[in-house]
Amino acid sequence: MRDKVEEILDKIRPALVRDGGNVELVGVDDGTVKVKLVGACAGCPMSTMTLKNGIERILKQEVPQVKEVIAVE
Repeated sequence: MRDKVEEILDKIRPALVRDGGNVELVGVDDGTVKVKLVGACAGCPMSTMTLKNGIERILKQEVPQVKEVIAVE
């Protein structure tokens, strides 16, 4: 599942990079995807929306085993 999650994140990254940010996959554990928001995304007030309404929504659509996406330091 980790490879599939990484593949989907690669499709999402260009939009984040355009805004000066990025996302790094930290790990996948029992349906929970742990990511680290970096660059402009790390301090952005909209990062929670990006995480839940963007990254999590897309990952759940593409990888049914994904239950949630959380940001870690």
